[in-house]
Amino acid sequence: MSELSPIAAPPRPRDLVAVVVALVLPTIVTWLYFFQADDMRPAAQLLIFNTVKTVQFCFPLFWVLAIQRGRVTLRPTTTRGIDIGITFGGVVAATMFALYLIFLRASQPVVDATEIIIDKVSGWGIDEPWKYGLLGLFYALIHSFLEEYYWRWFVFGQLRRFIPLWPAVTISALGFMAHHVLVLGKFCGFDSPLTYFLSACVAIGGAFWAWLYDRSGSLMGPWLGHMLIDAAIFAIGFDLIRGYFAT
Repeated sequence: MSELSPIAAPPRPRDLVAVVVALVLPTIVTWLYFFQADDMRPAAQLLIFNTVKTVQFCFPLFWVLAIQRGRVTLRPTTTRGIDIGITFGGVVAATMFALYLIFLRASQPVVDATEIIIDKVSGWGIDEPWKYGLLGLFYALIHSFLEEYYWRWFVFGQLRRFIPLWPAVTISALGFMAHHVLVLGKFCGFDSPLTYFLSACVAIGGAFWAWLYDRSGSLMGPWLGHMLIDAAIFAIGFDLIRGYFAT
């Protein structure tokens, strides 16, 4: 496997505008497909999801290639950071399972979220376990990489051209967290402390992956860690809604 390597012109003020757009675009995208399309037919929901996600994930390449007039090359994958990424993802995934099984499984916010999750899954036309499994595979394998390319390669990478490491880590992590606040608020309620606790955990994960990307120069470690966490999320989700597939 090879990785993207940006070769761009010297930074210009317009590049900061692109970073601001990239920071808020996923929140707008989430608001559109997760809230505004909520009552539409499954086909319409999926069309909107595919459209807005395509716009989001094409924006970095458009900016680097068309506006910065840079080049994107493929470089050989390095193993640097893979062990750290997998370890981090594995520890977080195991902690999630433990918290879920011991404390959260029967908690009121999670019980209330179950029906909302079922509504969202059925709204996407997912009415069989294998369809849910395919969705989980897409998010764990593909969407996690796209998010790493978007947030670490582009947003964090562009910020590093202007500001020091830790401000860039912090800003990119908060941007990464923002759209997750909408998703978690939808499921757990915007008045639930669980929403903001989990959102803070997302920000910590985003900060760690930005640091790891800066340290290793590779997306592999962040991607593999992200993959493990997303897989754990979908496994927990399946446990919550397994009764829906039995009806």
